[in-house]
Amino acid sequence: MARSTGRGIDRRTLLIGGGAGAGLLLAWGLWPRDYRPNLAAREGETVLNAFLKIDTTGRVTAVVPQAEMGQGIWTALAQALADELGADWRQVGVEPAPLNPLYANTLLAADAAAASGPALLRGAGGWAAREWATREALTITAGSTSVRMFEQPFRVAGATARALLCMAAGERLGADWQACDTEAGFVVRGEDRFRFGELAAQAAGFDPPSEPPLRRVGIGGLSGRPVPRLDLPAKVDGTIRYAGDVRLPNMVFAAIRHGPIGDPLLTAVDLAAADRQAGVVGVVRTDTWVAALANNWWAADRALDKLAPRFAAGGAVADSAGIGKALDAALSADGEVIASAGDAESVLTGPGAIEARYEIGLSPHATLEPLVATARVNGDRIEVWAPTQAPQDAVSTLAGATGFPADRITLYPMPVGGGFGHKLAHDAIVEAATLAIHAKRPVQLMWSRQEEMQRGRHAPPARAHLSARLEAGRIAAWRMRLATPGGANLIPGLARIGENAFAAAGAVPSYELPVLSVAHCPAEIALPTGVARAGAHAATGFFIEGFVDELANAAAVDPLAFRMRLLGGNPRLTRCLSEAAAAGGWSGEPRAGQGLACLSAFGSHVAVMAEAALDGDAIRVVRLAAVADIGRVIHPDSARQQIESGLIWGLAQALGGSVNTADGRVRQTGLDALRLPRLRDMPEISVSLIRSGEAPGGVAELAVPVAAPAIANALFAATGKRLRSLPLRMP
Repeated sequence: MARSTGRGIDRRTLLIGGGAGAGLLLAWGLWPRDYRPNLAAREGETVLNAFLKIDTTGRVTAVVPQAEMGQGIWTALAQALADELGADWRQVGVEPAPLNPLYANTLLAADAAAASGPALLRGAGGWAAREWATREALTITAGSTSVRMFEQPFRVAGATARALLCMAAGERLGADWQACDTEAGFVVRGEDRFRFGELAAQAAGFDPPSEPPLRRVGIGGLSGRPVPRLDLPAKVDGTIRYAGDVRLPNMVFAAIRHGPIGDPLLTAVDLAAADRQAGVVGVVRTDTWVAALANNWWAADRALDKLAPRFAAGGAVADSAGIGKALDAALSADGEVIASAGDAESVLTGPGAIEARYEIGLSPHATLEPLVATARVNGDRIEVWAPTQAPQDAVSTLAGATGFPADRITLYPMPVGGGFGHKLAHDAIVEAATLAIHAKRPVQLMWSRQEEMQRGRHAPPARAHLSARLEAGRIAAWRMRLATPGGANLIPGLARIGENAFAAAGAVPSYELPVLSVAHCPAEIALPTGVARAGAHAATGFFIEGFVDELANAAAVDPLAFRMRLLGGNPRLTRCLSEAAAAGGWSGEPRAGQGLACLSAFGSHVAVMAEAALDGDAIRVVRLAAVADIGRVIHPDSARQQIESGLIWGLAQALGGSVNTADGRVRQTGLDALRLPRLRDMPEISVSLIRSGEAPGGVAELAVPVAAPAIANALFAATGKRLRSLPLRMP
C-alpha cells in the first residue's frame, strides 16, 4: 500500500492531507482539476473528502450540496454514501456543503444546453456546459436532478473512504487491506474489528486505489430501505431552525410593501402615522418599495398599513387580458422550431386535420414559508441566512446589488420550508441586505402572504395550438405551437447558457410520432415569472395528454389502447401505463369517468389513472392510481411520498391554484382565494414503484404534469365535455 506523496489534484491522482484537524482530502476522476474541498473540521473530526467527515466517536457526517425542501435529499444522498462506506445509520448525520465548484450541478447545466443552449455548449454530450457550470460553481437544487447528479459521486466518496479505512486497519494488522471490509461502522477482518473513528486520522496517510472499489448496489444493506429520515426528528420536535428562527444581537424585524407589477415608482408615504405604531424603529424607502423596521414583525407589518404607500406606474401594467393578448399574438407569430421530423406542414394542410387550443394560467407556489432572509453587515463583510435553492447565484446577485465583492459575502443556506422553485428567487435576500446596510444593524425580512401573492414570481401562463392527422387509428402527424414567455422558466444562473432554457420543457411528446413539429413562440408579458414545480412540464404535459385523449376519441379507439400503440419504443413507460390502468381498475367503458395520462421526464417514467365525477357543479376526484419507474430506488418511502405529493400538486392545479391580475395587482391576496383542495377533497391515492436496476431518475416533480390531464380526461369520459384550460371549470 502506497503512502501519500503530496501530489496536487488532477483527474487521475488524489491529494491526501494529514492530521485529524486537516483531515484526509480525496479527489477522483470526476473531480475538476484545480479545486479542493473547503470543509471546516471540528475538533476530533477528520475531513475524508468533499462529501464526508468522520469524528473520533465514529459519527459520519455527509456533506450535501442540495437544499433539503422536504423531498428527503439529505437522507437519500447520505444513504447512498453510507451504503458504500458500510456505516451504521444510527451514526450518520448531515450538514450543508459550502460553496465550491466541487458541488456544481453540472447535469442541470447540460440539460439547459441541450434544451436551448448554443451549439458550443451542446457539443460532446454537454461536456462544455458541464465544464462551464463547474467553473461557475453552479450549485442549484432544481429540475429533479439531485439524485441523478450526485448519487454516483456520493457512492464513490463512500467507497474510496472505505478503502482508505481498510488500509489503515491493514497496516495495524500487518495484513492485506483487501482482506478487510466494513459493516455497521466497523472495519472488520475475521474477529478483528476497528471503529471508523479509530482509523480515520491514520487513513489520511494512504493513497486510495486508482479505481474506487464500488460495491454492487445494495450490498451495504442501506440502499433500497426506508431508513429513518435524517431531517424528520428535528421537524417533529421543533428544534430545526429555519431562516425565520434566526436571532442575532441587536436584530430588528422588517416587513415590506412593493408597488404594482410592472415598473412602479413610490411617490408618497405617511411617515408620521407610522411613527405612532408602537415598536417601530425606522422606515427605509427605495424607488420601488418601502419597508418598516420594528422590534417585532407584527409591528412592522402594521406600520406598513399606516404608511399607506402610494405608487405610480412607471411602465407597462400587467393584467390578465393583456397577458392573454400577448400569448395569442405569440401563437400567431413565427416561433422557434425545437423539434421536427418529416414535413408536418404539408401533411397537416387540408381537410381532415384535428385542431385544439389549450391554456394554463399563472400558477402560484403558495409555499408555507414565505420569502425570508436575515442579513448582517460586519465591516466590509455581509452575512446572510436564507432558504435558497441556488446559493452561488444568490451570492452573485447580492454582490451585484450591493457592491460588496462575492468573496466578502457569506451565505448560510437554511432548511427550506417549501421551495417548489420559489426559493430560486433572491428578492428577499437582496432586500434584507439592503435594509441591514441602511439600518447599520442586523435585519430579518419576511414577506407577508399578501406580498407573496402580489410579487411572487409565479409559474408563467402558456397557450398551445395543437394539430394532428390520424391514419388507421394512429397519429400520422403532430404539430404543436407553444406560447409562453421566453426564458420564463429560466433557472437562475443559467441565463448565459440560453435565454429560453426549459421554457418549452416537455413539449416533445413521449410517443413515437413519424411526422412531428414542435415550436416555441416566446411571448412578451409585463410580468416577471419564475419556476414552479415541474417547470414547463406542468403545462406541456396537460396540453399533450389532453390532446392525445381527443385524438383517441376521434379515432374511436380506447384511450389506453391508443396510447399503447404509440409507445412501442418506450417499454418502461408502456409498463407504467399498463400497470396504472390495472391498479385503477380501467374499464374503457363510456361514461365510466376514468382518464389516463403518462409521461417520460427527468430520467423517469410515470402513468396515472384518474376517476372523477361531478357533484352538482363541483368537480370531485375519486381516485388517482399512479405507477412510476424511477430506476434504482434509494429510499422507497420518500419516493412514494414525492409521487403522491406531485399528484396532489397537480390536483391543486386542476381544481384551483391559479391567479389573475388587474391594474398590476394580483386579485388573490391569500391562500384561501386559491381554492386549494382540502383534506375532505382528497381522493383515494395509490402509488406503486416498478422495481428497476436502471440508474436513478428524478422523482420530486415527476407526477405533477400527469395529474391534471388525467382528471380532465376522466371528466370528459364522465360528461362528454372536453376541458382545455387550467384550472378546470365546468361550463
